[in-house]
Amino acid sequence: MPHASLTPVFSALRSGLHVLVAALLGLVLVRIAMGEASSTALALTLAFLFAAVYVAGAWVARVAEYRRVLVGGLWLLTLTLLWVGLLAMIPETAYLVFPLFFLYLHVLPSLVGPAAVVAATLVAILAIGLRSGFTLGGVVGPVVGAGVALLIWLGYQALAREAAEREALMSELVATRDQLATTEREQGILAERARLAREIHDTVAQSLSSVQMLLHAAERADPDSRAIEHVDLARRTAADALAEARRFIRELTPPTLDQGLPSALRRLASAETQSHALVVEVAAPDVVDLPMEHQTALLRVAQGTLANVVQHAQASTARIALAQTDSSVTLSVSDDGVGFDPATVESQVVSDSFGLRAIGERVAQIGGTLHLDTVPGKGTTITVTLDRSIT
Repeated sequence: MPHASLTPVFSALRSGLHVLVAALLGLVLVRIAMGEASSTALALTLAFLFAAVYVAGAWVARVAEYRRVLVGGLWLLTLTLLWVGLLAMIPETAYLVFPLFFLYLHVLPSLVGPAAVVAATLVAILAIGLRSGFTLGGVVGPVVGAGVALLIWLGYQALAREAAEREALMSELVATRDQLATTEREQGILAERARLAREIHDTVAQSLSSVQMLLHAAERADPDSRAIEHVDLARRTAADALAEARRFIRELTPPTLDQGLPSALRRLASAETQSHALVVEVAAPDVVDLPMEHQTALLRVAQGTLANVVQHAQASTARIALAQTDSSVTLSVSDDGVGFDPATVESQVVSDSFGLRAIGERVAQIGGTLHLDTVPGKGTTITVTLDRSIT
């Protein structure tokens, strides 16, 4: 099939070929009408069969690719046999070899086409020579025609290769442009999240921290007052609000994914190991092929899960495992802690943690599935699976 950029050129060549065949076949019919053929009826029959088979060749272009060479070969063989039959009766039929040259080169495989051109050239020279005698014009004419057809075919092949390279380059440029647009959009989102995190930290979080400090001071200044209960309640409420604000800040702050999710998971494990009495191991490939949005979500899941392990699991070791296949990406975080009963955890209110409900919501947002495997006293494993077909 011609390349899209060559379609106008190919259409013009095809139209010219049709006109050439019609004109040469018309010349043959004129010669038949003049009584040049030994059998007028047979010559007319062969001429009309040639025209009908040629017109039927339009069907060759519509058959399946794996059948096109076979059907096209049979079609050209039929045309060639009809041409040879006409050639035996009308010498001017030799001129029909010129459009046949282009058909051989276009329809037949790369090595068969030129060989068919050479064979048809020899047949035309022999037919003209045996009928009218071998002359310089009778030899040079078909040879020059064959040479011109081969040169045009080679030029078309060069144009087709250049067009293919140009199309590949354009596809690469379009893909790069789309990737750049996606990257810029993600960077804009991350920048806005960073701005919101700074705003919350500098306003709400700082104000709540100040309120908490003032309430502590009020408790110490008048510990026997009956208002101390209200002060204590206000202090605990402010502490919960501050914890929530810090959680928002933690979730809004762009993760360090400049080197990819596996590297970020290793840095997270190293930070947790240094900050708490928890040994965190990581098993992950060097590179994972996922959109930045999904990498960010998986990193947040790992961060939140480790935060829960540190605060609630009483574990000594934890393990982060990241695996990918052609169809899915899986992240699992496991620990050797005390475990829990999933049926009762939903009723608990934990203000300063990235709870299971939040993890489930984040996983649902990216079209993943969450599986929880835990038994009291035997640790916990959280597994997130993403289907690549929807990422």
